[in-house]
Amino acid sequence: MSGTDAAARWFGGSSRHERQMWTDVNAWMHMQALQWEPAAARLLAELGDGTGLRAVDVGCGPLGWLRLLSAWVGQAGEVVGTEVSEGTAEPARLTVRSEGLSNVSVVVDDVFDPWLPEASFDLVHARFVLGPLGRHEEQLAAYRRLLRPGGWLVLEEADSVAWRYHPPAPASQLLFEQAVRCFAELGRDLDVGRQLRTLLRRFSDEPGVRAHVLALPPGHVYRSLPLMAAAALRDAFVRALGEPALDELVQRSEEELRDPERWCTTFVLIQAYARVP
Repeated sequence: MSGTDAAARWFGGSSRHERQMWTDVNAWMHMQALQWEPAAARLLAELGDGTGLRAVDVGCGPLGWLRLLSAWVGQAGEVVGTEVSEGTAEPARLTVRSEGLSNVSVVVDDVFDPWLPEASFDLVHARFVLGPLGRHEEQLAAYRRLLRPGGWLVLEEADSVAWRYHPPAPASQLLFEQAVRCFAELGRDLDVGRQLRTLLRRFSDEPGVRAHVLALPPGHVYRSLPLMAAAALRDAFVRALGEPALDELVQRSEEELRDPERWCTTFVLIQAYARVP
């Protein structure tokens, strides 16, 4: 399966639109990972010394936690990133090569049909995988399968409630809310972050939870998340809104985001983590 076909299968778009978008999507995902790196680094520091451990970043995208985990485990440790196809794995491999992450490898593995060995990692991390892909019970079972006894399971997901523009941007806000609805219609939950502590209670009596919101200044590219969603999931947006209405909303959103005074708060990034017996 090609990278574009795999993306269409997971995200519910069409191969045609994903093919047009794929380069931009990878650039976007790399940028997004950079925004959340400080929060990730703080969490890893809380978990303690990772020297010599083995960690996996499930659905790592073009960057994910690969760079952070590489430093955390050190040269005595090993990091594996996974992606669903060779096409989506290659941008991560480019990151590994360009940054000289000699203790990191990227492999193709399907979270719903895994081949990685059982009990082979001391830390399993997944960010924005539960929500966009759904099938939570299957995913949690797959992560548990990969962990050695006493290993860390770290999940990061969104709670969309805090995404707001200041001053208000009605078209951009409507596109964002429609993206959440489109995913829900596909059986995916972009608010699953608020459930993470409950989901991890099966592994630990007291899973840790952290929450982070970013304030994006005027001009910051991450403010245009609704436009990226509308492009990547255009077919679903058209079904919901109609093509003329969607195109009008996109045009109005672009105008709103050009306002030199308009800033934005992101969704809440929920981090939940637990040691798994």
